[in-house]
Amino acid sequence: MKTLTTTQELADFCATAATHAYVTVDTEFLRERTYYSKLCLVQLAYPGEGEESAVLVDPLAEDLSLEPLYELFRNEAVVKVFHAARQDLEIFWVDAGVFPQPLFDTQVAAMVCGFGEQVGYETLVRKICRQGVDKTSRFTDWSRRPLTDAQKSYALADVTHLRRIYEHLSAELEKSGRKHWVAEELQTLTDPAVYDIRPEEAWRRIKTRTTSGKFLAVVRELAQFRESFAQTNNVPRSRVFKDDALIELASTKPRTPADLSGSRLLLREARKGAIADGILEAVKRGVECPPERMPKVENERENLQVNPALADLLRVLLKAKTENEGVAAKLIASSADLDMIAAGERGVPALSGWRYEVFGEDAIRLCDGKVALAAKGQSIRLVQL
Repeated sequence: MKTLTTTQELADFCATAATHAYVTVDTEFLRERTYYSKLCLVQLAYPGEGEESAVLVDPLAEDLSLEPLYELFRNEAVVKVFHAARQDLEIFWVDAGVFPQPLFDTQVAAMVCGFGEQVGYETLVRKICRQGVDKTSRFTDWSRRPLTDAQKSYALADVTHLRRIYEHLSAELEKSGRKHWVAEELQTLTDPAVYDIRPEEAWRRIKTRTTSGKFLAVVRELAQFRESFAQTNNVPRSRVFKDDALIELASTKPRTPADLSGSRLLLREARKGAIADGILEAVKRGVECPPERMPKVENERENLQVNPALADLLRVLLKAKTENEGVAAKLIASSADLDMIAAGERGVPALSGWRYEVFGEDAIRLCDGKVALAAKGQSIRLVQL
């Protein structure tokens, strides 16, 4: 097991990897104590057998820059293969503003190939590679050095098995003509907006039971302060204050440090210093927010006139289509999407792209009364009306 600790070593490996059709990539990171993920290890492998064509890259080494890896990511002649790539991509985007191109995500491909919804890496290793995965090192603190041989073997296995999985899934997609399905899905993963979190929009993630503009104005200001403070100080949001404390503060609207001391849910550290000052200022801004600037909750889905019988028929149609095509239902449409279609909405992802080919076209025909569903033995078929 080779561990690269210098920029030159990484550059040499990437130069060799660039002569191959693909390279598999994985990362190990920590995020429990920080806002941004701390990259602790990068695993890479190009086509080959065993560990001879695979390496570990130590980003914590003083003499190593990841620029050769990012150069490989920009090389469009080499496919970069990940499994469940979202968190890995976020790390590279935040660190260097780069996305691997072209990208292949084996989790997405597995859903298209009928392995189920959000299939795990261990499942694919078992079903495709006919091997098991050693789980003894899965809870490692990857920032600690030196790493043991067992930890290194565990990490390296994430990219050595991935080669066989990629080759199998790629062949299946080629055979089924579904490569463009995966390509459409991966466009979302490489959208910078997915990873660029704007503090002023953070309030939208807070679950509340009220749509009051006055209340939401305070929620917005508190959420924005928390997000900005967490980003600036690189600490988790929960270390500033948790969601339940945020809702409590928006309800009680404290005006003085003494008011903060009466909070049941606020962390002790948040009742003084910069966090306390930020909370009081945020509450003040929210309370003084003019009506025209108060946030409004989008209640479009709640106000939809859903035909429940039609929504149930769409669920039957989706199940029949996905079973016939061997693709995960969740990849095509959620339950909320089906309700929107039943209510007459047509700007739903399930009605565009490859989803339209598989499900959307017949879903619209069903809604328009042009086809019906009929049972034939164990299967469901469409009947032209």
